[in-house]
Amino acid sequence: MAHPPIPRATWLALLLVTCIGCDQATKSLATQTLGQEPDQVHSYLGDTIRLQYALNPGAFLGMGKNLAPRERFAILVLTNSLTMLALAVVLARNWQMARLKLIAGALILSGGIGNLIDRISNAGLVTDFMNVGIGPLRTGIFNVADMAIMAGCGLYLWTWWRDDH
Repeated sequence: MAHPPIPRATWLALLLVTCIGCDQATKSLATQTLGQEPDQVHSYLGDTIRLQYALNPGAFLGMGKNLAPRERFAILVLTNSLTMLALAVVLARNWQMARLKLIAGALILSGGIGNLIDRISNAGLVTDFMNVGIGPLRTGIFNVADMAIMAGCGLYLWTWWRDDH
């Protein structure tokens, strides 16, 4: 007996809950373990992966960290909230969009919500703790929400490029 397909709403909810849950759980774990010694770097796989606790007052790679607290709140909390709401509306209104575009949007939404939870509950700061690279070529310090956002953007760009060619 064949099972009916799982509805898109179920997949979307599962993806959102999983990504946001993993993001919040890893930030909590990083705060409990790495936050005790914020200047200490834990290196793995020949220094390819580094774990280091950081509280980021800014956006991507610390952009906006030097803004006044009121401006930073307006840009990073209010604007992000409106952007996430708009993305949720787009996903809901275009429910039948290509599956990969829906997944891309859900990844971006989940990452945005994960970092927004941090900003609201942590005085405007986001917990970051991962850094990857080889030698001097390294990323900034990031978190699981950032990975979801980047994966969603990459997936969306790939599907857009694929559809054009």
